[in-house]
Amino acid sequence: MNLKPTRPPLLLLLSIAAGVWSVPIDRNGGANQEPKEEVQEESMDTGLYYDRYLREVIEVLETDPHFREKLQTANTEDIKNGRLSKELDLVSHHVRTRLDELKRQEVSRLRMLLKAKLDSTNTQSVQMDHVSLLKQFEHLDPHNQNTFEAKDLELLISTATKDLENYDAERHEEFKRYEMLKEHERREYLKGLDQEKREKEEKRLQELKEKHRQHPKVNAPGSVAQLREVWEETDGLDPQEFNPKTFFKLHDTNEDGVLDEQELEALFTKELEKVYDPKNEEDDMTEMEEERLRMREHIMKNVDANRDRLVSLEEFLKSTEKKEFNNPKEWETLDTKPAYTEEELQGFEVELRDKEEELKRRAETLRQEQDLLRERGKALEAQRREYQQAVLEMSQRQKEQQQQQAADGQPPAGPNGELQFQPQTQKPEDKEGKAPEVQNNLPAEPPQNLPSHT
Repeated sequence: MNLKPTRPPLLLLLSIAAGVWSVPIDRNGGANQEPKEEVQEESMDTGLYYDRYLREVIEVLETDPHFREKLQTANTEDIKNGRLSKELDLVSHHVRTRLDELKRQEVSRLRMLLKAKLDSTNTQSVQMDHVSLLKQFEHLDPHNQNTFEAKDLELLISTATKDLENYDAERHEEFKRYEMLKEHERREYLKGLDQEKREKEEKRLQELKEKHRQHPKVNAPGSVAQLREVWEETDGLDPQEFNPKTFFKLHDTNEDGVLDEQELEALFTKELEKVYDPKNEEDDMTEMEEERLRMREHIMKNVDANRDRLVSLEEFLKSTEKKEFNNPKEWETLDTKPAYTEEELQGFEVELRDKEEELKRRAETLRQEQDLLRERGKALEAQRREYQQAVLEMSQRQKEQQQQQAADGQPPAGPNGELQFQPQTQKPEDKEGKAPEVQNNLPAEPPQNLPSHT
C-alpha cells in the first residue's frame, strides 16, 4: 500500500500547497523519511486568510468523478482563465449541496470577522449592509450568499493565484522589517549602557557576527555541485554516478511528475546547515528561512520556463545543459549585504516613534476615561450611602413616633400616618371561663321612691 500523501491536481496547478510553509532541517540524514512526510502534510498552509475554505472546496470537487477527470487533463491556463469553472454545472447534486454549505459557512465566518472589526474600531451602525461589506473579499460572489456557482469557483481560483504570486514579495518585506526592528532594538539597548559596558557589548556582538560569517562555501542552488552533494550525503549514492533524471525521480516525493516549491526547498537543507545552527546564538532561524526562499526563487527564475511555479522533468533536464549548471557564480548569503539601507532604517524608526506616540495618546485617553469612571463610581457610591442614611433616619423617626404615641395612649400610626387599631387581648383569667366584668363608668341613677308602711 502506498502511504505517500498525494496533492490534489487543482491545488498543484495553482501552486497553493507549494512553497509557502517552512521545511524543517533534518540533521539525521535521509533515513526514515515517511514520518517527515506525514508532518508536512499536516502542516500545509498557504498563509491565505481563506485557506481552509479553499482546501475544502477543492477536496469536495475532487470527490466528483467527472470534475476530477477534467482536472487531470486541464492545464494551468485552463484553470486561470476560468474554463474549468464551467464544468461545475455537471457535478453531482450531492457535491453541489456540499459546496453550498461550505459557502454559507464562509459567508458566516466573514460576517463575524467584519463584526469584530467594526466593534474594535467602535464603528456605530444601525444596520450593516453585509453585501457592501463582503465586496472587500474577492474570493467569493457577495451578491449570492447561499449557493456556490461557477462564478464563485472562478473568483476563488483567480484570487488565490493572484495572492500567491504576491506572497513571496510580502515575505521579503516582512523579513526586511524584522531585520530593521532587530537593528533598532540593538541600538536602543546599547544606548542604555554606560560607555565601558557598551564597548564591551559591541565587541561581543561583533565577534558573534564574524563567527556567523565563518562557514563553509555555499553552493549555488541548482548547480551540479549542490545537487551532487544532495545525491551523496542525503541519498547515499556514489557522486560519480550522478544522473539528473534519476535525481529528479528520487526527489519527486509525491510522484506527480513535477518538483513543486516544497520539494525544491527540501533540496537546500544541506546548504543551509552550513550556515545556520539553532544551537548557536549567532545564527538566526528567521534569516535561515529567508535564505531558503531566496534559493528557491533562484531555481525558479533559471529553471521554471513557463512560470507555473512548478519544475517539470523536461525543464529540469534542460537546466542541466546550461553553462551555469557546471560553472555557477558564487552564492552570496544574507550576511554579505544588509537587507535594508540606512535611509530605510531611519524611516522605519520614524514610523516606530509615530506608532509609539499614538500608543501613548491612546493610553492617556484610556487613563482619563478610567479616572472619569472612577470618579463617577465614587459619586454613585456617595449617593448610595446618602440614600441608605436617609432610609435609616426615616425608619428611626417612625420608630420614635410610634413609641411616643404608645406612651400617650394613642393607637400607633402606620407608615403613612394612618391610625392602626389592634384587637384587645384577653386577660389570663378569661381563659378559665369566667365572664369578664363589665365596667360601667356611667354615673349611678338615683334610687326610686319606695312605698311607705303604714
